[in-house]
Amino acid sequence: MSKESRKFKVPDELANLYDFANTLDLRRFTHHGVQHPQSDELSTAAGLAAWLAERKLGSGEKITPAMFDAALQLRSSVRDYLQCDPDERERSKAVGRSLNRMTQHFPLAVEVGDSGMTLRPARDDALAGLSVVVAELYDAGANGTLDRLKMCASDECHRAFYDRSKPGTRRWCVSALCGNREKTRTYRERHHGA
Repeated sequence: MSKESRKFKVPDELANLYDFANTLDLRRFTHHGVQHPQSDELSTAAGLAAWLAERKLGSGEKITPAMFDAALQLRSSVRDYLQCDPDERERSKAVGRSLNRMTQHFPLAVEVGDSGMTLRPARDDALAGLSVVVAELYDAGANGTLDRLKMCASDECHRAFYDRSKPGTRRWCVSALCGNREKTRTYRERHHGA
């Protein structure tokens, strides 16, 4: 669990998935006169290895170019899936096919233990930790909490967030920032022509 996932009170069982989706920061807004810098924690194989190690998901093995590419494609598929409204996720065939295709690279096995059955990575290489992210995705889909993990609707943000609102209908990661910017922009556009 990262500082960000703790700060925004993301449930532990979704923290790796949340953090993985947010390794790509596309925010491009100005806040208090400061332009937010865009970044990518996974811009290199070493960055991916560091990200996995920080979460105790890494094996320390070398990440090959093919593995690195698979990890980036998984992230892209996860972000595309979260970009869809929860009601549209299952109807969006292209997004579903893409996520299905990418999760096949991160197989899971059922393991029986003292506390019942769990899913564990079937891979035993440098990317086995990403199978943990896929297991979180599956578990969240099965128990319904995945509907609360969304992508901010602001065109200037696109950050994954966990919707803690009672009805589960939030559209922005932070209403006071992204929501306010979007509402102000809409208001100005509507009254500009008047």
